[in-house]
Amino acid sequence: MSTYNRLKQQTKLVLQSRFLQNLSTLERYEILQLCHRRTYKSGEFIFYRNDPGTGMYFIEDGSVELTVMTSLEDEQDIDEHKNAFLLNSPDSFGALSIGYNLKRKTSALCKTDCTLLGFFKPDFEVLMDRHPQIAVKFLQMLTNIALRQLETALTTIEENHDPRIAAQIEFDAYYDIERLD
Repeated sequence: MSTYNRLKQQTKLVLQSRFLQNLSTLERYEILQLCHRRTYKSGEFIFYRNDPGTGMYFIEDGSVELTVMTSLEDEQDIDEHKNAFLLNSPDSFGALSIGYNLKRKTSALCKTDCTLLGFFKPDFEVLMDRHPQIAVKFLQMLTNIALRQLETALTTIEENHDPRIAAQIEFDAYYDIERLD
C-alpha cells in the first residue's frame, strides 16, 4: 500500500472513530500523529487479561475479539466465546488504560490478520505537553466511559444480588484511595 493510501486510510479511521467523536477534525488529527502502526497475525494475542494497561488501539484492518480468556489453552473453551465481543474497523479498545492504572479486563485476540494504530501512555504525555486542551477533552471522554461502566456494573449488582452489596462496593472503592496510585 502506498504511503498516501495508508495515510488516507488511517485518517478515515480516526475521523470515523466513535471514541473520538467529541473531538474536532484537527484534534483527532493531532492524536493520529501520535499513533503507532502495528501488525498482528491471525491467532496472535495483542494483550492478555490482567496485563497492565499500556494504551489503546484503533482497528485499521481486521477483526479483534475481546474475551475473558487468558491464554491459547483457554481458546479450547468454546463456552468462553459466548461472552466475546468482535470488533472491526473503525472500532477501538483499551482506552481506559490511558487515563487509569488498570489491569486489562479482557484478552484481545486477532481473529484475522490485523493492522492497528496504537496510542500509548507516553503518547498521551506528549499530547498533554503539546496540546493540553485536547488532553483534557480526551480525559473527559475516558471519565464519562468509566462512570457509565461503573453505573452499569452497580445497577447489575443491585438487580441480581442486593443493593447493599452494590453500595458497599461503591463505598469501599471510594475510601480505598491507595489503589488509585
